[in-house]
This record gives sequence, structure tokens and C-alpha cells, in this order.
Amino acid sequence: METKSNDRLALQDAMVFLGAIASGTEQAIGESAGNISYLAGVNLGKKLSQGVPRTGEIDEALAATRRVLEQNDYLWLFEPFKTHDQKEMVRQGEEGLEVMLVFRDCMIRQSLFRFGHVQKGSLCNMMYGFFAGALQNIMGRESSLEIVHAGENACYKKLVVRNP
Repeated sequence: METKSNDRLALQDAMVFLGAIASGTEQAIGESAGNISYLAGVNLGKKLSQGVPRTGEIDEALAATRRVLEQNDYLWLFEPFKTHDQKEMVRQGEEGLEVMLVFRDCMIRQSLFRFGHVQKGSLCNMMYGFFAGALQNIMGRESSLEIVHAGENACYKKLVVRNP
């Protein structure tokens, strides 16, 4: 258990450093920092999900994405979420399949708080890009992830996997 705790502390220290870099990048180049981080995330998502079997089912794709994150020691723990008045976890929207996700243990959010940096910036964009790249490999479809609510203990996001 001690090794896991030490690994997590080392990761958090690295993430604080990354938060400082992101903050400086955002100040130096402005809004472009978000686009750069997004593209970096897309590339990372594609790279880490290479070889993952393709599926057209969103629940299988999310499970595969979760495994990719865990195998690479990324602490982005998420789960699908449906409100009490929702009949199905996955809905068909105008743009494509929609599912709400809750991110409870997010290494990005934790490092942003530790550094004193605001949420919804370039590091969050990197996560959106990661999901877009991974789901493009796994489902063969474009996707978007948007924040519905960013909080101290969890973030609530809407994932849209676009119609083919």
C-alpha cells in the first residue's frame, strides 16, 4: 500500500508542475493554449488506444477507455450517470449518442486545486482531446466532451459521440 501512496504523491507533484506550465502557457499565448492541449490529448488518446478492439457500443467503448486509462496509471476515474427522471443511460440526441459522465477522482482537477489554477482551462481541454482520440480509435466516430458542472469533488460532463 505504501508504494501506491508514494506513486500517487509523485504523480500529484508532477501534475502540480504541469499545472504551473499550463498556467504560464495560457498567459503567454492566450486562447490558443486550449487548442494546443486539446490536440495533444487527441494524439495521446489515439496512441494509447491503439490495438483496442473496435466497438459500436458506447458502454463497451467507455469500459475500454477506462481500461486504457488504468493501464497507463492515469487517475481519471469516471462513471456514466443518469438522473432519476432519465429512462436510459445513453440517449440519442440531435448530434449523436449522449451519455452523462461523473469524474470523481481526477488528477487534473486535484492538481489545479493544489496549484490554485482554475478549472476549464487547457489541462481540462487535454482530457477532452484524450476522449476524442480514444473514442475515434475505439468507435470510429468523432466525439466531444463538455463540462456541465465543474466542482471541487467531482465534475459532471456530457459526452456526445457523433452520428456516423
